[in-house]
Amino acid sequence: MSLAGRELHVRWLGRVRYRDAHVLQQALCRAGGAEYLLLLEHPHVYTLGVRAKAEHVLVDPESIGAELVHADRGGDVTYHGPGQLVGYPILNVPMGLGAVPAHVHAIEQLVIDAIGDLGLETAGRLQGYPGVWVDPDGPEPRKICAVGVRINRGRSMHGFALNIEPDLSMFGHIIPCGLHDLGVTSIAAEGVKVTMREVVEAIVRRAPDHLARGASIERQDASWWPGPARNALAVKVADGASRSTRALDRRLVDAGVDPAHGVALASPKPEWARAQVRIGPELVRLRSTMRELDLVTVCEEAGCPNIFECWADGTATFMINGERCTRACGFCQIDTRRPLPLDPGEPDRVAEAVTRMRLSHAVVTAVARDDLADGGALAFAETIAAIRRHSPGTTVEVLIPDCKGDEAALSTVFDARPDVLNHNLETVNRLQRAVRPSASYARSLSVLARSASAGCTTKSGIILGMGETVTEVVAALADLGAVGVEIVTLGQYLRPTAAHLPVARWWAPAEFEELAATARAMGIAHVEASPLTRSSYHAKRAVVASSAAVAATRGAEVS
Repeated sequence: MSLAGRELHVRWLGRVRYRDAHVLQQALCRAGGAEYLLLLEHPHVYTLGVRAKAEHVLVDPESIGAELVHADRGGDVTYHGPGQLVGYPILNVPMGLGAVPAHVHAIEQLVIDAIGDLGLETAGRLQGYPGVWVDPDGPEPRKICAVGVRINRGRSMHGFALNIEPDLSMFGHIIPCGLHDLGVTSIAAEGVKVTMREVVEAIVRRAPDHLARGASIERQDASWWPGPARNALAVKVADGASRSTRALDRRLVDAGVDPAHGVALASPKPEWARAQVRIGPELVRLRSTMRELDLVTVCEEAGCPNIFECWADGTATFMINGERCTRACGFCQIDTRRPLPLDPGEPDRVAEAVTRMRLSHAVVTAVARDDLADGGALAFAETIAAIRRHSPGTTVEVLIPDCKGDEAALSTVFDARPDVLNHNLETVNRLQRAVRPSASYARSLSVLARSASAGCTTKSGIILGMGETVTEVVAALADLGAVGVEIVTLGQYLRPTAAHLPVARWWAPAEFEELAATARAMGIAHVEASPLTRSSYHAKRAVVASSAAVAATRGAEVS
């Protein structure tokens, strides 16, 4: 498998639900071109391959706290769970006679060499049985790594599941891979004590030898791994400030960010990060309309710096499902008290406001409502429908939470056919846990991938200034483009209060321009990037520009 001159994008994603990882794989596989190696853990889940037999699942998975999922890989039933490293290589596989066995062989050899480097030197192949085995030539061969793949049009999916120190009793509830008389083991059970990080490092070191010959590694990890540098920072912060006991500070330390460093809250903002205040009659009129209809705008609730510009232009972003959020993101000042019941009349009132304001493009967002079975998805669909009844010429953009990745809830929104579906990634992979502890990088990418797959014009945004690097932002942009995002917003983080994340630094306007050019070069159709850009900034212009860019690209492909 020659990938000379290319990059292998390696992503350690932490613990990811199987369904979210599968959607992400599918999107990356469809995108073509870029090669990825996704490394992660799953919560307890049993997966059934295309040739699996139902009788090989011996218990009701729900009774032992596990999911049961049908997978589109080969093989029978297997188990994934905490303490097991799962690797999904999404690669360009040169097709031809023996291509699939060669790909499986490469994955097996990657694992054999990696765990050999860690001290387990008795692993190898068992003739006629895929995967990696301990003592394959002995009287009691034991499976330590399952391998199952799917290759479609020269692109690979699925991969390996390596047992480091999982609960091996979970394998006792199935007939693993349909093998009745062969045992299962782990690195720990074989007497080798290693951490998940050490195994990941060994896999990544060996990946160029077997998965990406001639390719360089571009890598991003979720949060910092526990280690000497992180521990030293934790001690320094704990010794230096009483506020270090806050959960937010602990999450920052885990991500490698010193919460004591950064821009002081009282420091003056650079000129380019200051919004001009222009309170005119149009602003007063719109505020009166919102109060009269008992509506909430994210413009006010989130302290958007563009409120004066946008409202003066007769545009606004409506926030539905109440004004109390079930999540506490480190950058957001929205109320986090217990949410109130939904107001069934809210969709029609939003639609009436759109009509009164004569909007050509309406943006609808919401707080996260994890207390609701559908995460508030039905209210989005009802609001879209109400706007179209009252103002059929208005295009509708929705900015949605992740709805916990629930497929049915997300489909409720997609099926309402918004003109733009926006879900913000917010920050880079390493900072996700610190910035938004109830969300995840992989889940957000899976939401965006589902949106693009459903045919929605898909949009996302990243906030800069919370401790990320240029390299990390470029990697996040690449990931957004790979899952089908067409519109991206990039803006500067402005700290609402001392209780929120500190501003790590101010990004200059020229840096935003460079990132926008980079994103466009990756194929992202439209980019809004400036210190004061927010999710809904120039939203109508973005729709028109992205539609034109996509049409031009498709026309060029046809010609």
